[in-house]
Amino acid sequence: MADDSPPEAEARFRDVFLHLPEVVAYARRRGSRDPEAVAAEALTIAWRKLADVPVDDARPWLFATARNLLLAERRRASAAAVRVDLPETPADAGPEVRILDPELEQGLRELSARDREALLLVAWEDLTPALAARSLGVSQAAFRVRLHRGRKRLRRLLEAGDGTAGGDRSLSE
Repeated sequence: MADDSPPEAEARFRDVFLHLPEVVAYARRRGSRDPEAVAAEALTIAWRKLADVPVDDARPWLFATARNLLLAERRRASAAAVRVDLPETPADAGPEVRILDPELEQGLRELSARDREALLLVAWEDLTPALAARSLGVSQAAFRVRLHRGRKRLRRLLEAGDGTAGGDRSLSE
């Protein structure tokens, strides 16, 4: 959009821009080498495509855009690493990086990227299943099935571990 954009567009973008910290946290939790740059690029794209950004909640659109940017980042870094992975928790992790129960973290790592992303969009990004489905570009029914199966698989992995219920197991409930 040009500098002479209507004031409504600028006001609309200010609402979208409020999600910057959430997009940075999303990129950081998924192991971006430069989460601030990913978030800035996602918001730049949102400004250019403001008409495509949903008015009710921009987060699913922003997370989908950030996910695409992360995938491109990984393709550039290594042609073999195209999937979104859980990063190792860095020593200088900020407060928005969640420190997981080691068993839960291992269980998440053992899930497929699709199951893991469904769980994390709901648990970490605080999206409703409807908004998470929109972010992934799938129907609500398909997302609910994916979420149910992911929870079931994670529960099985955690139960196979040692059978105790320690740590934050909210992802599997």
